[in-house]
Amino acid sequence: MEIIKIKNLNFTYPERQDKTLKDISLSVYEGEFLTVIGKSGCGKTTLLRLLKPLIAPFGNLEGEILYKNCSVLNLSKKESATSIGFVMQNPDNQIVTDKVWHELAFGLENLGLSQNEIRLKVSEMASFFGIEDWFYKKCDELSGGQKQILNLASIMVMQPDVLVLDEPTSQLDPISANEFLKILEKINQEFGTTVIISEHRLEDVFPISDRVAVLEDGKIIFTGTPKETGEFLKGTSNDLIYSLPSPMRVYLKLDSGADFPVTIREGKKWLKEFCKDKDKRKISRDNFNFKNPVITLKDVYFKYDKNSPFILKGLNEKIYEKEIFSILGGNGAGKTTLLSLISSLNKPFYGKISVKEGLKVSYLPQNPQELFVKNTVYLDLEDILDKKLSEEEKKDRIKKVCTLCKIDSVMDFHPYDLSGGEQQRAALSKVLLNEPDILLLDEPTKGLDASFKEMFKEILKNLTDKNITVIMVSHDIEFCASVSTRCALMFDGIFTTVQRSEKFFMGNSFYTTSANKMARGILDDAVTDEDIIKILGGIINE
Repeated sequence: MEIIKIKNLNFTYPERQDKTLKDISLSVYEGEFLTVIGKSGCGKTTLLRLLKPLIAPFGNLEGEILYKNCSVLNLSKKESATSIGFVMQNPDNQIVTDKVWHELAFGLENLGLSQNEIRLKVSEMASFFGIEDWFYKKCDELSGGQKQILNLASIMVMQPDVLVLDEPTSQLDPISANEFLKILEKINQEFGTTVIISEHRLEDVFPISDRVAVLEDGKIIFTGTPKETGEFLKGTSNDLIYSLPSPMRVYLKLDSGADFPVTIREGKKWLKEFCKDKDKRKISRDNFNFKNPVITLKDVYFKYDKNSPFILKGLNEKIYEKEIFSILGGNGAGKTTLLSLISSLNKPFYGKISVKEGLKVSYLPQNPQELFVKNTVYLDLEDILDKKLSEEEKKDRIKKVCTLCKIDSVMDFHPYDLSGGEQQRAALSKVLLNEPDILLLDEPTKGLDASFKEMFKEILKNLTDKNITVIMVSHDIEFCASVSTRCALMFDGIFTTVQRSEKFFMGNSFYTTSANKMARGILDDAVTDEDIIKILGGIINE
């Protein structure tokens, strides 16, 4: 039975001529787990927000969105709250109270339920989500993963029939993201809640999806099972093929004719069989000259005030010219704090951070909106340039960086009107215009589609060819594995390990790539999809 029906939907934002959504028709069925995929800026967030009128974007809407054969526009606020739940990208944007227990109760209080009913529902939901241990904590004391689980629980306590999620794991570390998606699967299976989710982290989402809808330039071009989606993309030139889970990507490149693997387990079984009697090539790794340190951390301690605990607890490390140094770890481990110290936004409580004299440091923060101060993207980029430059020189520099970061089409838009991925690319453009010697990146791939990630790899490699050093904090394990010189795992305010990228991922069980998990015990030198393909003689780029 259809629970959501979208009929001939078109949507145009104010002051834009082109439609963001174009003649979309889609049925979503009761109890279904539907994943919406597409490039950054293709209309995913717009489509999902239109399902929830209270947060729908302003603009010209044509067509219909029906919930149980009733227009969502005709639902009362109470009906909307109890029928369709929505979880946003940023965990902090949805929390409205100070304590965990109050956040769980807040929606029910607004619905006018009695105290006894609220107590029963809140205790039941806290038990289901495993929130008991932090039930009385302040919300601002929670990790990013806990905040997002709290957001999900606060929605589910009102027992909606439909749960809509817009890239809910984009700001979570891999372990927290995996935990969140397992809870989401449990909700779908045990409550029969219909789930509609947009997500770039397809490794974990595809195996639990019933169907996938592919969105391209505002149109739905395909719907089908995850395996059918892989087969469809194989027959196209669509860059979404880069975003498929590792087992599917490797299979498509080696093209064995066996059953299409989607999960790590299926991929491991297929790879073991495929490797029989195959010649295996050796992988050559790039050598790196660790001779010219540009940043030195010496016994660095930091806390935000005298009475709070230390966040950084005696960090020691040297970071070298031209390397891409990636820092991984859970939410709250101290990664962003370290970048704030290197960029001089904060100072160490004890110890010293030395930056080689004469080098310029630029910082791309986790929230790109922090960099935007003007009414258009062009004016924002112009603002960073030297005022002594001529208008022609400014235009030339801006044009080059905009072409590089693929934001030519949004130069006249307000930065806040861009999609998450477009904002990230615009912020990156602004940072690159500053021509830094040392580039600090905090979650730079957040919101980026797989196609631009491939380009971003080349951008970073080109920067290091120009003697620029990159220090990157990221939850994106696959990206770090493919581009980093060295990787560090941060836990409880220190680096527990710092190693060459390939050794780092080969030695980890959880903080490692899907390709390594799939190939472990079969092709032990493989860390990335590309490694598996190279070892078995496949072609990386057709």
